[in-house]
Amino acid sequence: MATALVTGGSSGIGYAFAQQLAARGDDLVLVARDEPKLRSAAETLHTLFGVDVETVVADLSVREDLVRVERLLGDREIDTLVNDAGFACHGDLLDEDWSVQAAAFDVMCLAVLVLSGSAGRAMSARGRGEIINVSSINALLGADNYSAVKRWMVSYTEALAGRLAGTGVRASVVLPGWVKTNFHSAAGLERPHIPGWLWVKPSQVAASALDAVRRGAVICVPTVRWRIAAWALRHGPDALPRVVARSVRSGHRPKAGH
Repeated sequence: MATALVTGGSSGIGYAFAQQLAARGDDLVLVARDEPKLRSAAETLHTLFGVDVETVVADLSVREDLVRVERLLGDREIDTLVNDAGFACHGDLLDEDWSVQAAAFDVMCLAVLVLSGSAGRAMSARGRGEIINVSSINALLGADNYSAVKRWMVSYTEALAGRLAGTGVRASVVLPGWVKTNFHSAAGLERPHIPGWLWVKPSQVAASALDAVRRGAVICVPTVRWRIAAWALRHGPDALPRVVARSVRSGHRPKAGH
């Protein structure tokens, strides 16, 4: 039986991945910071799908925790790695307090590099495996540090896929549009005021990404509407991403009282 490891697997997109991986019969290793939420997710998935679910409480911005998960990927036979752990870091780039921005690099860049490297080495030795990194459509903008770290993830995954060519291991990066999760509220931000038809379900993100990595597609943008938007941002007028970025920045205002 195959085993999948999902970071950020206790909620949102990560939990959607866990559900779909469990539905296809994979045992799970879920990694997240919130122990009660992690335990609840594991119990629910085991009850619904009958698979074994192991939990690892870890904060990937903490070096000791990151190394612990890295070693687990090297020691265990993990067939699918999903790097979903992340958080909103839409602070002003000129803020004197750069601790949140540094944590964003640790969780969404360094951890992806370290865990993908560990998984890639082990999977290459076995001649099979899948690595999925969860980026964002924000990677195509120049809005803030969140855009920057998510763009790094796209470039890194493209390089990783090239490095893994011929090994039997595939790597894909998924760029969701706006997804209805607790992502914004967790950061004390207002959810963007956009038409309902633009929102994407976490299950759509997971399904699209799992299909893409099976097909060997390196870049995945779920839903036709967001694929059109991504094409426009990459191939349209040079000023378009900057115009959209200004709109995104104006929408990232903390809620009252935060």
